[in-house]
Amino acid sequence: DFIDITARSFGYGAIGSGLIFMGLLMLLSFLLSLPFTIYSTFVIEERFGFNRTTVKTFILDNIKSIILAVILGGLLLTGILWFFTAAGSYAWLYCWLVTILFSFFIQFIAPVVIMPLFNKFSPLEDGVLKGKINDYASKQNFTLQGIFTMDGSKRSSKLNAFFTGFGKFRKVVLFDTLIEKLTEQQIIAVLAHEIGHAKLKHLWKGFALFIIQSGLIFYILSLFIAREDFALAFGMTHPSIYASLLFLSYLFSPINLFVSILFNKLSRNYEYEADNFAAKTTGESKSLVTALKILTKENMATLCPHPLYVLFYYSHPPLKERINSLENFDTGHIL
Repeated sequence: DFIDITARSFGYGAIGSGLIFMGLLMLLSFLLSLPFTIYSTFVIEERFGFNRTTVKTFILDNIKSIILAVILGGLLLTGILWFFTAAGSYAWLYCWLVTILFSFFIQFIAPVVIMPLFNKFSPLEDGVLKGKINDYASKQNFTLQGIFTMDGSKRSSKLNAFFTGFGKFRKVVLFDTLIEKLTEQQIIAVLAHEIGHAKLKHLWKGFALFIIQSGLIFYILSLFIAREDFALAFGMTHPSIYASLLFLSYLFSPINLFVSILFNKLSRNYEYEADNFAAKTTGESKSLVTALKILTKENMATLCPHPLYVLFYYSHPPLKERINSLENFDTGHIL
């Protein structure tokens, strides 16, 4: 309530007060979590040999993240607050559509604007590896705008590779640490797995689920967000849409925990499908199995997590299960 009173004291109206309220909460949350982030980065990650982040990089990363959160989060929150204030019973629908468009916008600007703020992306030098990647992508009718290396070693020794962009604007990004640790064939196998996600429409299926989930959330929000007794139940002196929005997000937390079971199950199934796609299109599974073992070793991932923990929190199958699936793979047949 004190934060709300402080936000209202500036006299910027419902939307302005909401932005200040959320901004102050975000700042408080950042300050409370900062010691734990510092400890995780400079003590735990350092202890296990992962950390390569300098104090300067750490500070700059946090400053950039805060600026992006204020700009992008502020824009989205402004739209949501405005619609719930002025659009009546259809506000949830407008908020839903704006959120979908905003998510598309972020997906398009992230590789061009956001990611280069944190890392350096350099075109992969011409050579055998680049030729093999282009040949494989061509055989799969998978258009690539470019192949890039990223200075992942600037912050960590962990390995990774990923795609960014959509359609003709897709780019391959390889961590420099990945290139150091894997052979060319193993890198092709890892990229074949990622291409599998794209060819099997996993990204679009995931986005479709996000659209459905966000629509349901906004509709449920619309049933409670304007009720004064809801905010009063949480001890607010002055009921407001932004306070109700915050408290409803808290109430959704336990629900999301159980919804995540379904989402993680689907994600793990997608990983198996992408693994099998990689094995089928490269003609063998050994390279991907070896790459997964190296990735697990270098990243010190848990080998045998508890099944319940996997059920709730793992978006990827445990290594042993992925290897068993790949080793039983029959070339030419997706399991």
